[in-house]
Amino acid sequence: MSASTGSNPAYWTARETAQALAERHISAVELLDQAIGRIEAGDGAINAVVVRDFDRARVAARAADTALARGERLPLLGVCMTVKESNDLAGLPTTWGLPPFRNWRPTEDGTAAARLKAAGAIIIGKTNVPTALGDWQSANEIYGFTRNPWDPACTPGGSSGGAAAALAAGYVPLELGSDIGGSIRVPAAFCGVFGHKPSLGLLPARGSTFPGTHAVVDLAVIGPLARSAADLDLALDILAGPDEEEARAYHLCLPPTRHTALGDYRVLLVDTHPLIPTAESVRAALDRVASRLAAAGTKVARSSELLPDLALADRTYLQLLMPILMARLAAEDYAGMQATAANLPESEKSLSAQRLRGAVLTHREWLYANEARTGLRRRWRALFREFDVVLTPAFSTPAFPHDHNPDFNAREADIDGVRVPYFDQLAWPGMATVAGLPATVAPLERDAKGLPIGVAINGPLLEDRTTIAFAGLLEQAFGGFVAPPGFAA
Repeated sequence: MSASTGSNPAYWTARETAQALAERHISAVELLDQAIGRIEAGDGAINAVVVRDFDRARVAARAADTALARGERLPLLGVCMTVKESNDLAGLPTTWGLPPFRNWRPTEDGTAAARLKAAGAIIIGKTNVPTALGDWQSANEIYGFTRNPWDPACTPGGSSGGAAAALAAGYVPLELGSDIGGSIRVPAAFCGVFGHKPSLGLLPARGSTFPGTHAVVDLAVIGPLARSAADLDLALDILAGPDEEEARAYHLCLPPTRHTALGDYRVLLVDTHPLIPTAESVRAALDRVASRLAAAGTKVARSSELLPDLALADRTYLQLLMPILMARLAAEDYAGMQATAANLPESEKSLSAQRLRGAVLTHREWLYANEARTGLRRRWRALFREFDVVLTPAFSTPAFPHDHNPDFNAREADIDGVRVPYFDQLAWPGMATVAGLPATVAPLERDAKGLPIGVAINGPLLEDRTTIAFAGLLEQAFGGFVAPPGFAA
């Protein structure tokens, strides 16, 4: 239903919202007031929007209405949105949930936030994250923890958990997240929304880095979450492309989507991983969508000798990832990375260098891991000559109950009664991350408990439009976002 036909504004897409504003069916100030009212009424139950910038948003909304009245048009002019707390917005805290950075406030917007504002977006606040962005739950000492709108007893995912929860709850139609270990894809699947992990390096991440630092770490990307695939594509148009230094020399020219009809796609379904079980509810949902695709004329295969070695992919991914995660969590590294942390009291330096032992690569070891990664990329290139997309679970299970045990080594995942180490669940998200591939998550259905199940649509490097387009075709053919029962009104 389009915005102009009277659907609930809380669940308009970003495109519908922009259209309604341009056609003057509603004002930016009215939309902002509705968003603020909805957050103030409902966020006590889920705790998604933890940094609020309502006063500056009101100024921006009035300016947007003035611009709209003059006939100005921008892709997001007057559209309210939030961004993940890890994204820099001038004057607002960027803490990554880490107490030492409670008072850290950047003086300028990050590149992504600046591009969203230049497109007319009104950023009304920031959404919650786990400590150091290192969990599939969004909990930290500064802001507390975020609950899933579908079931408050369960996590909304992480690290973009507050982002996905805010979308599902109908606060905003568009969000900006980040992903290194499924941090866009897992929350999207857990909350029944859409999310896109872009190809590595496609979206400039300046201002989305560790507090007070500038270097973008290996494997990490930023990307959009939304309630429709079309909004992911809209966000990609706004956010993708070289940052200002590189833009002096070259511009972006992404390949178009490979196909525009489901029947033209060649799909490989991979629902079994050699290193971790996958819940039967997730595998059954993927099996059903594969059968429906085949009935619609899509060419669906359930195995291929071209598939890269998933066990090797996982080992390589973890070898490259773990030093990054451990560096984030080691307070001694904070002091080395940010001048304002140099004088941290000893009480804040709770994680010693000992924690890094066993998770540090020599340069020689990194070279070996990078060579393995390059080999995996070559295998994927060969596979994508025969297939257009690869469908996999976004995660091994639907959303799971909160477990905030600070000892990660003591945590376990329950996958249909099988207990596995918590971080073994990196296996599915890591498949695309280690090779830098684009991956779009789309909602499929709900399990017996009513929790959403999503599918990850993995595609060829830099062919982000193909994975997003396929998500849109799934949405059109089989249905997409559905509001959680407690937030539908």
